[in-house]
Amino acid sequence: MSLPSIYQHKFAEKLTILNDRGKGVLIRMYNIKKKIPHFKVEKTIESSEVYQGHYRQERKINRHGICRKLFLLKESWRICSHSNRNEFGAVRWPCFQLKLSDSIQPCLPPGTAIWGEGCGIGSPVTLGSRSPGAALSPCSHIAELLFFLEQLRTLVHRHSAVIQRYHIQYLARFDALLLSDIIQNLTVCPEEESIIMSSFVSTLSSLTLKQVDKKEKFDFSGLRLDWFRLQAYTSVAKAPMQLRESPDVSRVMNLIMFHSKMLDSLEELVVETSDLSAFCFYVRPFEKLFALTMEEPAMLRFTIAFPLVCSHFAHCTHPMCPEEYPHLKSCSLGLCNNFLEEIAKQATNCIMDACAEQRKLSEQLLPKHCASTISKARNKKAHKQPPKKGEPERDKPGAESQRKDRIVVTNMDKLHQMLSELSLSVNHVPSFTVFEHVVTPAEYLSSHLETRLNRSFVWMASYSQATQEIARPSEVLAGLRSYIAFIQSLGQFTCVDASRIIRNVLLQQTQPLDSSGEQTLTTIYTNWYLEALLRQASTGAIVLSPAMQAFISVPREGEQSFSAEEFSDISEMRALAELLGPYGMKFLSDNLMWHVTSQVVELKKLVTENMDVLVQIRSNFYKPEQMVSLLPRLTSADNVLKRMTIIGEILSFRFMAQSGLCEVGADLSLRGPCKARAAPGVLLSMQAVGAKPRCLLLPAGYSNNIHCLAKAIIQVSAALFTVHSKNIETHLKEFLLLASVSLLQLGQETDKLRSKNRESISLLMHLIVEESSFLTVDMLETCFPYVLLRNAYREVHRAFLLSKLPAH
Repeated sequence: MSLPSIYQHKFAEKLTILNDRGKGVLIRMYNIKKKIPHFKVEKTIESSEVYQGHYRQERKINRHGICRKLFLLKESWRICSHSNRNEFGAVRWPCFQLKLSDSIQPCLPPGTAIWGEGCGIGSPVTLGSRSPGAALSPCSHIAELLFFLEQLRTLVHRHSAVIQRYHIQYLARFDALLLSDIIQNLTVCPEEESIIMSSFVSTLSSLTLKQVDKKEKFDFSGLRLDWFRLQAYTSVAKAPMQLRESPDVSRVMNLIMFHSKMLDSLEELVVETSDLSAFCFYVRPFEKLFALTMEEPAMLRFTIAFPLVCSHFAHCTHPMCPEEYPHLKSCSLGLCNNFLEEIAKQATNCIMDACAEQRKLSEQLLPKHCASTISKARNKKAHKQPPKKGEPERDKPGAESQRKDRIVVTNMDKLHQMLSELSLSVNHVPSFTVFEHVVTPAEYLSSHLETRLNRSFVWMASYSQATQEIARPSEVLAGLRSYIAFIQSLGQFTCVDASRIIRNVLLQQTQPLDSSGEQTLTTIYTNWYLEALLRQASTGAIVLSPAMQAFISVPREGEQSFSAEEFSDISEMRALAELLGPYGMKFLSDNLMWHVTSQVVELKKLVTENMDVLVQIRSNFYKPEQMVSLLPRLTSADNVLKRMTIIGEILSFRFMAQSGLCEVGADLSLRGPCKARAAPGVLLSMQAVGAKPRCLLLPAGYSNNIHCLAKAIIQVSAALFTVHSKNIETHLKEFLLLASVSLLQLGQETDKLRSKNRESISLLMHLIVEESSFLTVDMLETCFPYVLLRNAYREVHRAFLLSKLPAH
């Protein structure tokens, strides 16, 4: 090969290298110009010349004159372009280019430049001004333009195979034939140039559709490099073939270059024609445009375009500027996260408002609202006049669905419309990539929705720690069901997994704290039942009604208390079990047993104080003379009775709560727990305190909720004997014998004060036998005649009737 051809080869290679490195230099200079005042960068062209001088000295390239001119011309134009972009804005720059093209090519449509101005950041169409720098007001319709641009990019990627099939046929069946004809018509064509152009024709003619069907990867970089070489060969002064004398070759080759890029560089073409990475340098205007779009209801469906534009910011990076990568990455991810958070927040607000509307409708169907309807019906039937100053008349459930005209728009209509618009935005793409991070818009909505649902469920309880006020479990359950019903319908709008959201939220409500560390329904209702209901039950303000299976408030003069039966009856316990679930009921049971344990610890101290006397009573219970002297020696009898009653109240409430859970499980076809002879919770409590078996803890006396004593005695004794591996049935028989002997001795007392509650104690003995699974009525009959029980029932009933008679 001759020396000039070697130089020509090297020149083409160096030209390619300079082109790539020039891009990196431009990007760095462009980014620096964003941070440096204009007066410091007036000599940007000289700096590029200095860079070229250093580069020439290091590489020592011969015949670099034309290369230097091309480089300076290209860099000067690009630097001026970037300078103009700083003046006009990121997207208003196309307007400037359109104006230049309008001055060069007057045949362009007259409205093209005006339309270009309207595409700037915060720049609507303004007919009165045609200068690129004119002050223009923001326009929310830019979001629609960005959205359709992203949609076009998506369509190009989706149908890339169709594009490749079209252009591969174009190259093989048209461009190759056209180039061959042009080559044959050339008057001068040296050997080297002829070889290069012949290789063009052969390369293009060998393309087939099978390559597309087999999904082969195309690479035309060699073809383009040969085209660079051909331009270098035909651009020198003494070249036999001058490219300027053969314009058809340039036109066809440029067309071939474009068609080849449609095969192997489609992504680069998409980036080159629709890149919006310039927004990275206009964060504030970009955020203002997003805020303006969020305020326009008709533009909400296009808001997803803003996070998608953030995925373009990776195109601002360059291998020669690695220090800019972290900054651009943090900026892109931060903007994308802020946009998606705001979209998800507004969608969540819309969903929660709709849920609140549904809850209001469900509240109209609660039983407590039917009293007024029944009262009106009775008054109407009795022909009574309604009171003049009464409560405002409520609309009947279903009245909101009656409309005379569809033009009337309700609040739910507005919420559904807004939710539909936002759902279109969230559902537009399942995921996209921003700086190697995969972003899923639906997950933002799911996260916000879970957090808001947790707070809404707790808010529905209306718990006030100061006044100890709380909503009934059945009312909270009704509101929760209305929320869940609407969330389940979200599948019609969004692509979020509604079932997963509901499961996560309900599961968090069964734990003491949710994922945000806030209190849940489980914690709130556990604290309320312990601090409000059971604490008042221990003071006698609330009593347990076995017939109603609920705690009932005892009215007292001058005191206002809540209605305990509205929070502890069968339906409320069932609703509580549905709200808290098995895990929540276990947490409630554990807290109840912790209080039982604390009472047992105190009882253990009392037993230790009276240990000697109790041992003597057990050994001499059949000796009346010694029992008379031993019983008065027992101390703190009232304290023992009080603590055992508290244990009975707690265990009774625990049994009611577990019964509600079993009923819910039975409705769900779940098998309930096996009935144990000793309550597991009490058994664990006994093991924790290391208690010793004591069966002599039945003092004479009674108080409110004294009937709870039977459950406490049976549960505690069974746990004690199980802990110490004793025979439960034998020791309970011994206890029954001791109690019956003491009761018979009490019947022989002449002191009316000591024998005052003898009948009540007899009935308590019967309750103990009924409560126990080890004792039977036959056992009680052997040591305590049943006739005494019958007389006790009669006396208690007679005393109850006498207390109801009016005093004379």
